[in-house]
Amino acid sequence: MARLRLDDILPLLEAPSAAALAVHRPDGSTHLSPVWYRWTGAAFEVVIAPGDGKLRHLENDRRVSLLIFEAVPPFRGVEVHGVAEIRTDGVGEARLSIATRYLGAAGGRAVAVRRGDRGVVLSLRPEEPRVWDLSELATPQ
Repeated sequence: MARLRLDDILPLLEAPSAAALAVHRPDGSTHLSPVWYRWTGAAFEVVIAPGDGKLRHLENDRRVSLLIFEAVPPFRGVEVHGVAEIRTDGVGEARLSIATRYLGAAGGRAVAVRRGDRGVVLSLRPEEPRVWDLSELATPQ
């Protein structure tokens, strides 16, 4: 079977799919959080609010993992890991784009207005994504 690529699961990446971000605490243990994200075609982006514990952990260790998955057929998913880039520019635009995907236009605007440009954008470029599609499990034999 051919190795799957991110292009093979674009409907998952473009949907408001479940995602979890893993960062490392100073003691080496994992801090795992549900997050909203967007796929730009080159990187996964997550907006992190000021004061969020993830930011403190990222100051010590920029290594992260992101897991995106479906809990319903066709059971696709991807895991990416690497060193996160952190930026403070474009936070408001990223927040609006991401919140709109998950909440619709009105809900996304409300979140963007309430939270503004505060926070950072975490960007993760997938170097060797682990991609899966378990649709054959949902197909009757």
